[in-house]
Amino acid sequence: MIKPADLPNAIPIFPLPGALLLPRARLPLHIFEPRYLAMVEACLATPHRLIGMIQPGAAPGTRESRLHSIGCAGRLTGFSETEDGRYLITLSGISRFRLVRETTEGTPFRTVEPSWEGFERDLGQTEADTQFSRDRFFDLLGRFFSHHSLSTDWEALKDAEDELLINSLSMLCPFEPEDKQALLEAPSLSTRRETLVTLIEFALRGGTGEETLQ
Repeated sequence: MIKPADLPNAIPIFPLPGALLLPRARLPLHIFEPRYLAMVEACLATPHRLIGMIQPGAAPGTRESRLHSIGCAGRLTGFSETEDGRYLITLSGISRFRLVRETTEGTPFRTVEPSWEGFERDLGQTEADTQFSRDRFFDLLGRFFSHHSLSTDWEALKDAEDELLINSLSMLCPFEPEDKQALLEAPSLSTRRETLVTLIEFALRGGTGEETLQ
């Protein structure tokens, strides 16, 4: 377990539109751009092995594109290299952070100074959602998956604990980057579940203000 005092004052970041990492969740990544290959190698040389996942802002497209103010740092816990030099890595979510300023200097990848203040619960125990109505949620989720022609292991989903279920769906469902950011910034698991339900209902309405499908 990482303690608040162990969190570093600077981390490399991977600005990737639509990619969401949440505390205590895992995100697999395929790394092939030279600057991000260098980022992984630099990360492996640090004691904390943290990489910050953060959404580019509304106008991505260059290396210096605007960044959202909140991201999530993950510890590099899985690593393999392909024969042609690409990396397949897994990040395990540790804590969200607020971007203080960029500190990029002398590296091909971007680095930032993060503030970990306000995200102490990310380092704590697994959260539960005491107001979670699973039957209603799975009925809604079933219609969403059918609408988008998605498949899943329903038994595994139904057996999953609240946090694993809600966070996994938040990361995997095909939402827009700004919607993913809203899920990231949700202050609690119950708030994230409410946001997730709202996004699913909105998708089922086809992005209109019509009544939710029954």
